[in-house]
Amino acid sequence: MNQLPDLDELLNAAHVVSLPMTVQFRGVRHREALLLEGPAGWGEFSPFLEYAAPEAASWLRSAIEAAWEGYPEPVRSSVPVNATLPAVGPERVEAVLASYDATHTIKVKVAEKGQDLAHDVARVAEVRRLLPDAAIRIDANAGWDHDAALAALEALAGFSLQYAEQPVAGIAGLARLREEVARRGLGIPIAADESVRKESDPLAVARAGAADLIVIKAQPLGGVRRALQIVHDAGLPAVVSSALDTSIGLRQGAALAAALPELPYACGLATGSLFSSDITADRFVAVDGALQLRDIAADPELLRRHAVGTERLAFWCRRLADCHGELLGANA
Repeated sequence: MNQLPDLDELLNAAHVVSLPMTVQFRGVRHREALLLEGPAGWGEFSPFLEYAAPEAASWLRSAIEAAWEGYPEPVRSSVPVNATLPAVGPERVEAVLASYDATHTIKVKVAEKGQDLAHDVARVAEVRRLLPDAAIRIDANAGWDHDAALAALEALAGFSLQYAEQPVAGIAGLARLREEVARRGLGIPIAADESVRKESDPLAVARAGAADLIVIKAQPLGGVRRALQIVHDAGLPAVVSSALDTSIGLRQGAALAAALPELPYACGLATGSLFSSDITADRFVAVDGALQLRDIAADPELLRRHAVGTERLAFWCRRLADCHGELLGANA
């Protein structure tokens, strides 16, 4: 949007919550988010705590787009989604997957700190045992180096992986790995996530031939319209994913998936099942493996119930102010 709301307007529209999770994910058991209520609806600003203002500002731009501008017209009303399996032991796989209504496609987290390849193989093997016909994709969050990634992909190739998401860090690392995977005939497509959303140029990975597909998220890429343009310019198939969002943030991701001209893969937008509570009584979760597009609004009672204390509220208001300053500078 051309005209940013004033900072005071954003602060007056802000609600900060902390939601409990059913399992540990990215090292946290509670997820904090700042929600904005604007003239077009609700938006979510929830950059992870380690992100400084220059990176987190794109997340604020996405929230402002949702709450002040709204979404582009959708081309579909239903968005298929995958289940996301954290790095749990094989004995917990069935229980975690039972919370999802999206078991046609499973995204399995691998390369967890403190674990080794045997843990990853056991987890993927248990998913394949339970769901022999499901599409399985893995996500390493750049947790392997080149040699470890090759060893892991060779060990996991027998499970017919749909793709491997960000197995190594950096665009050059992805390109080198993708070339070697092809040379060895492993048949595992390489997807770029961090190498799209955390790079100053999100198109660099496509120009380098470093990935077979890209993973896109509405918040980190600055909103639905900006993400749509990136997919168009990259010319690669796209998977829409979330950043461990509340139902409001998931609605932003669904708006992106619904507006893409083509949607060849199930989307990572079912992570609402990882929360034991949300900010709306009518939670945005999958039915028969898909999200049905609809408006989402926060419930006042749930906002009060999950509101953070004074210290955390001040922290998030400072983040909001810092990111607003970044956006003002970018628009100058």
